[in-house]
Amino acid sequence: MSRASVPAANNPFRAFITRLHFYVGLFVGPFILVAALSGTLYVLTPQIDAFVFREQLRATPTGENRSLKDQIDAARDWLGTDQIGTKATLFAVRPSIAPGVTTRVLFSDPALGESENLAVFVDPVTLEVKGSLVVYGTGGVLPIQRVIDLFHRNLLLGDLGRNYSELAASWLWVAALGGLFLWAWRRGMPASGTTARMRRVHTTLGLWIAAGVLFLSATGLTWSHYAGDNIDLLRGTLGWTTPSVSLKLDTAAAPAMEGEHADHMAMMPDMTMPALPDPASLIDAVHAAAVQAGLDSPMIEIRPAKSADRAWLVREYDRSTPTQVDTLAIDPRTMSVTSRADFATFGLIPKLIRWGIDIHMGIKFGLANQIVMIAIGSALSVTILYGYAMWWRRRPAPGSPAHTLVQSFLYLGWPVRIAVVGLALAFGLALPLMGLSLLCFVAVDGLRWRYDRRIRAVRRVKQAPAE
Repeated sequence: MSRASVPAANNPFRAFITRLHFYVGLFVGPFILVAALSGTLYVLTPQIDAFVFREQLRATPTGENRSLKDQIDAARDWLGTDQIGTKATLFAVRPSIAPGVTTRVLFSDPALGESENLAVFVDPVTLEVKGSLVVYGTGGVLPIQRVIDLFHRNLLLGDLGRNYSELAASWLWVAALGGLFLWAWRRGMPASGTTARMRRVHTTLGLWIAAGVLFLSATGLTWSHYAGDNIDLLRGTLGWTTPSVSLKLDTAAAPAMEGEHADHMAMMPDMTMPALPDPASLIDAVHAAAVQAGLDSPMIEIRPAKSADRAWLVREYDRSTPTQVDTLAIDPRTMSVTSRADFATFGLIPKLIRWGIDIHMGIKFGLANQIVMIAIGSALSVTILYGYAMWWRRRPAPGSPAHTLVQSFLYLGWPVRIAVVGLALAFGLALPLMGLSLLCFVAVDGLRWRYDRRIRAVRRVKQAPAE
């Protein structure tokens, strides 16, 4: 098929981008819509959690906080009457971050699922236990946020479901850029009617959120499975990895302790022996050592060592502005810092990735961040729905000539065809689900194109005058 057969009014590259934009919207649009709606709901989870779990989260607003040891003991005593906690062991402690907020004492329990812990909420002033909840992951996500997060990530289908969100993120940026090209080409063209009005809404919303959509696509891919693995490999190759601490300790005898923790440590068993002391007896000293070492955020998590040759891990988890996510490894024998990863020392790329993820989640800039993410997610959802409405109104009648991606590709000149194939191969390898779905697009489109050619040939034969 030669380019001469293309109507003069048509631009071959524009026709190709139009068909590609249409295909992404038609076949990937439902996945993007689900991701947009669930992501918008996820951004609201801090307020939802604060309301639903207010009994567990609120504490006495005035008074002096008791020691962390006393709070752990209160949580243990409460668990002693609770069958869920009969085999629970201390996993971590998140001290109260402000007056009127409970302390979270986290326990691991073999009865719970993978990455799940039991959080016991303790009033730091009165030591009253406010209840318990099963929390998830390193972030200690509360139940409602967890369900919405997992639905957004994998439709509650486990690893198989992760393909949906990766597919959406892989094509979202293509849809956004395609829409920008189409807007630029159509700008100034007169149009009227219902479909034209719908297109104006679709286009206007798309323009307003284009930058945000590109950002969501890029940051979403960093969490994905296959594309995320490729991104991690690239980061490792270029030295863009996020620094982490080492918890490995020298098991040789530790030097004698001096300073403010000496008296406390003198009462402890021989720390050079394999046996571990009760972590509750050390946690206040570890907390004080971490604060003295520079962890000044109230959002601190303290994790006891799991064996005698491991350090305690103390980390900040405040990802708002300014970001405070420093991490320390503390030797419980000497209360000295053996390893640390300070956010200020991170390279530019790890910092940008950290900030990008936090903005994506709506937590970087507080309420303003939430409002922007909700606006983008809502506008994206409306844009997709308007796109389907336009397609439904303009859908071809049965028997109409088919406009296919393959046909549009063949209208392109050879240099452009080679460039398109090269880009498709490159992005298909980097984003495997994009590559696989593109093959499906082309296969279905190719069958449709061949069928249309056959139907047209039959029609030409029937319409040819008899000799």
